[in-house]
Amino acid sequence: MPMDADVQSHARTLALRSPDHLRIGPFTVRHNPGWQLKYANYAIPDQGAEPTAADVQALIAAFRERDRMPRLEYLPGGAPAVEPALLAAGFTVENRAPILACTPGDLLPPKPVDTLVIAEPATDAEFDAAARVQHHGYGGTGEPEGGEAAWLRDAAAGGGVAALATVDGVPAGAGGCSVPVDGLTELAGLAVADAFRRRGIGAALSAHLTATAFARGCRVVWLEPGDADVERIYAGIGYRRIGEKLNISLDPA
Repeated sequence: MPMDADVQSHARTLALRSPDHLRIGPFTVRHNPGWQLKYANYAIPDQGAEPTAADVQALIAAFRERDRMPRLEYLPGGAPAVEPALLAAGFTVENRAPILACTPGDLLPPKPVDTLVIAEPATDAEFDAAARVQHHGYGGTGEPEGGEAAWLRDAAAGGGVAALATVDGVPAGAGGCSVPVDGLTELAGLAVADAFRRRGIGAALSAHLTATAFARGCRVVWLEPGDADVERIYAGIGYRRIGEKLNISLDPA
């Protein structure tokens, strides 16, 4: 199976395993009741899906009933009929993001960062600190809702990875790799606190997460970079493009 199809299968399987997922027509909705962040709530179409207008309206209704933005994240090559159906219903393309992947033989060492310590959270306080870095790193204010810490705990408990980076004992970065499926895992939720950016912490944390995933038996780590600058950071530690993901949503009514 091509690696991009592997990646889509991995994402769909995790969505189907999530405890609050929904099946709406040819879509699987990954619903996160404790986390309103739009990136934590989205749908993935079945392979080869050809949704009707009624299917799309039912999908929109399911999101609206749960106070979530109707939104999909998927690799369009596996279901080319989906995008036209969504556009006809008023959806707008957010972006077409590259998908990057790394295999054990490709990983490169990052530059060292003075006084940086990266470890897996073990206590509630450490998981909360990691979640707080993620929450603020993705534009949140105040305290996290709880979804970030729960995701990190589930990843660590399910064979994935969670990590908290500190500099001189101060939380500086956090991220994780999802529960693996058939040897694939997604590096996600990586964030660096504002005060510690542009020091190489993101690259060091990414390399640590990736290496740990490989040490735990994963054969591929994949991710979606936030922008071209972030993509260059990942390329510097051995990630390469393998495909493109469509992020598409419907603005609130």
